[in-house]
Amino acid sequence: MLKTLLIELNGPSFNERNEPNDSNPIPLLVRLFALLRPTTRYSTSQLPTVIALLQSEPELAVGLRNTLLRLFSQRHAVLLLATSGIYPATGVFSETLRRISHKLLPEVDDVTQLKDGLRELLQASDAHWLSESRLEDWQQLIDLLGFNAVASDVGSSSLMADTLEALRVVAHRIAAAGLETEMLRLDPALENHGSPFLGVCEEALDLAKSIETQLSTDESKIDTVNMDIAQLEVLVAQARAAIARIRKRAQQQGASFHLTFHLRRLQQHLDRLVTLSNLLASHVRHDRQIWITQIAALWQELAVAECSQNKVRDFWKKNAELVALRVTENAGRSGEHYITETRKDYFTMLRAAAGGGLAVALVAALKINISARGLAPLAEVLANCLNYGFGFVLIHLLHFSVATKQPAMTANAIAAAIGEIQDNPRERKHDLEPLVTLVARTMRTQLAAIVGNIGLAIPVALMIAYMVQHMSGVHFVSPEKAKHLLQDINLFSAGTLIFGGVAGVCLFLAGLIAGYYDNLCSYSRIPERLNQLKWAQSLFGKDRWQRVSDYIRNNLGVLAGNFFLGFLLGGAAGLGALLGLPIDVRHTTLSSAMWGYSLFALNFQVPWQLIVSTALGFLGIGMMNLGVSFYLALSVALRARGVDFTQRLALLRAIGRRFRNCPRDFLLPPK
Repeated sequence: MLKTLLIELNGPSFNERNEPNDSNPIPLLVRLFALLRPTTRYSTSQLPTVIALLQSEPELAVGLRNTLLRLFSQRHAVLLLATSGIYPATGVFSETLRRISHKLLPEVDDVTQLKDGLRELLQASDAHWLSESRLEDWQQLIDLLGFNAVASDVGSSSLMADTLEALRVVAHRIAAAGLETEMLRLDPALENHGSPFLGVCEEALDLAKSIETQLSTDESKIDTVNMDIAQLEVLVAQARAAIARIRKRAQQQGASFHLTFHLRRLQQHLDRLVTLSNLLASHVRHDRQIWITQIAALWQELAVAECSQNKVRDFWKKNAELVALRVTENAGRSGEHYITETRKDYFTMLRAAAGGGLAVALVAALKINISARGLAPLAEVLANCLNYGFGFVLIHLLHFSVATKQPAMTANAIAAAIGEIQDNPRERKHDLEPLVTLVARTMRTQLAAIVGNIGLAIPVALMIAYMVQHMSGVHFVSPEKAKHLLQDINLFSAGTLIFGGVAGVCLFLAGLIAGYYDNLCSYSRIPERLNQLKWAQSLFGKDRWQRVSDYIRNNLGVLAGNFFLGFLLGGAAGLGALLGLPIDVRHTTLSSAMWGYSLFALNFQVPWQLIVSTALGFLGIGMMNLGVSFYLALSVALRARGVDFTQRLALLRAIGRRFRNCPRDFLLPPK
């Protein structure tokens, strides 16, 4: 069947004057791609079969080549070469709406554009096999078609002219993008005439002019082309360095969704400019092998891009990871404060965690009091949210610490360390001891925080329960309520560990929220804008208001994360009730305080098995809180940095070796 189609392609494609016929080649090519396409998800394409057939019968390649040349002569390729696979200038949300609408209601084919013709040939499912196909196979196919033998043909000349025009289009877009307002805000030097983006545009236009002269007059311009290519490579490297510089400054000054999207688009334009310029240069130099390689790579890139042009999930995944990088880097800088190094830092964390345990015991007492007042469901949920939110904010204001908040922060610091190892080839050759040391410091700090939280939350809860009974003559918690609370944290109760995992998700989201508000504070320059308020300076005094602004600069993210964490924990149960779903949360420090209140309410007259199972319950909840939040935060941080940590097993072995040789590093502070 494949051979029959190739024979059919060998029909009269050109007339006696070597001009292309007006027949539409798309239907024949659609049938060809239908044969090339794998029949099932797990089968391979028929591309090697086509190559083998053309090798055995070279005359069949003539028909396929002429059909493609006829397509090139009938349709313009400028849009395909200049825009396919490159983000539009409209923005993230506009592009998302476009993709959704075009998925529901496909575009009408423009018979003058090669981009639309390619969309007719391909399906969305072709992206997988096209990206998985070997580049060498496409190179071999292009070599067998022998396009270089008909370089003066109308279709080939039209495609070359379109490639030159696409180079000019991309060059002008780079120059315009380099003068974007947000880029100038972060790097004012780009506004002068020495901007590398303007230089890239000018040099690319000179290159296009030299190549056009070479193609039209056969005048030897190879030395000029080589010089232009070398100069263009230097300017492109400078433009990439400018992008890296802007991204680095955005870490301190904040980045918006628009800037992140814009930098990604600018990077894509630079990549496409390099591809088109090298392709044209190799054609002028008559470097056949490099020319074929570049055509094959460009074809594969454009084909996959056209297949994926309406995929919303892939589009958001790429851009969300870039924004997550901005957020996690801010959270990572906060996470460094939660990793102790010296003995003094360790005991400082222990004291802060003890204070956090005291505060959480008070928050738990307020929660019990709220539940006993018989409020309306919505009012009770809102009261619990405010109780948790203001409680966690107060803990931060008093410089206390809650253990379960730390994994989402420390995971980003660890991910940053892993990213540095991956980026430095020399570090990868050496052992992982610095990273193991960081993990050991993190684990002993986390252990200190847990011990401090639980170690004081339970005694304070018992003391509050005793004082209430002593002053009022009744238990703070009724026996029925106490039994219910114990059942909620029983290790063997259905949902205990699952709800602990839900709380871990809330803790992870709170870490992202903290990073988002840190980024927003820097990007919107909130402290500087606060300092412009004359009435505040007059009311509080200039120096005092300056200290307030500095405090907001350093703590806005943490305060916002704590407040929203309270709403996440307090609102989960209300959301479950609203939706009729068994959704709830279990927080280890709160659960340990509830354990103390419940045991006192029952006068400690409970089976020892229940005491053990509930004690193991809030410890298990703690493991779920920490594990889920740490795993999610580390995964997002690694993905945001584009880190594929291939040394996971080596790291685990190094950690195990360190634990066997020196377990103290993971448990106790340094001597």
